[in-house]
Amino acid sequence: MAAEQLGFEGMPRRLYPCTPSRLNTWLDCPRRYRMTYLDRPKPEKGPPWAHNSVGASVHNALAGWWRLPLDERTPEAAGGLLDRAWLSDGFRDDDQAAEWRHRAREMVLRYTTGLDPADEPVGVERTVSMKTHLITVQGRIDRLDRRGDELVVVDYKTGRRPLTADDARSSLALALYAASAHRMMRTPCRLVELHHLPTGEVAVWEHTDDSLDRHLRRAEQIAEECGEADEWYRANVRPVDAAVPPERRHERFDERFPPQPGPLCAWCDFARHCPEGRAAAPTRDPWSALASD
Repeated sequence: MAAEQLGFEGMPRRLYPCTPSRLNTWLDCPRRYRMTYLDRPKPEKGPPWAHNSVGASVHNALAGWWRLPLDERTPEAAGGLLDRAWLSDGFRDDDQAAEWRHRAREMVLRYTTGLDPADEPVGVERTVSMKTHLITVQGRIDRLDRRGDELVVVDYKTGRRPLTADDARSSLALALYAASAHRMMRTPCRLVELHHLPTGEVAVWEHTDDSLDRHLRRAEQIAEECGEADEWYRANVRPVDAAVPPERRHERFDERFPPQPGPLCAWCDFARHCPEGRAAAPTRDPWSALASD
């Protein structure tokens, strides 16, 4: 039986520390949340994904471009940064990696051609954070712009699926970034943008104070569920977890961390440890997200 933690009446409640990624992982699949954030030792992940290599390479190149001296911020420089930042993990073979390196290079060339090098961002890969009475949340923004008297959150996307304003509106991460930037810098931040580099399209949403507040309340509700599950895990699972092989942990305590089988299981890093996930969506090759392009 777990010992009850004693406290003092009137003491403030400990804030739950989280990131948008942690909260979204809980929403997607509590079992994946457990394997990602709670299991120690962590179950072995599957091979790296090629589409993640593309995304990371593009993000690193664009971040590096803004850190260059102003007179060096040319599209050609962005292409060179992509070449130097290129990650080849997860591809089927060298030919596929070379093909996607070329595609990614074209993405950053086209994108930076449309940018004003002198329009200095407020932040690049900028970490922001905020507290409410229940949570402390922290995240990293790809780019934070200033337009007039307001800040704008810019998030780069490299996936195949075109994006819409509804994607920007419903994104918990973008809303938390905007709210955090507003509080940290004491400057209005309501506009959030998804820049889809494969197509050059920009999905835009302008939040209101009410819509940002709704996202914050939603984040608090998710965090409360996470916090209760974390405490239960520490009290009931952690003491014996090390004695259970990773491939058998799915058999233990899943009433608090049930799997949510579905199409996303095919992309889960922990698919090999989840029978329900493998049954719902057979594990894909690490380059399969790119194979049909």
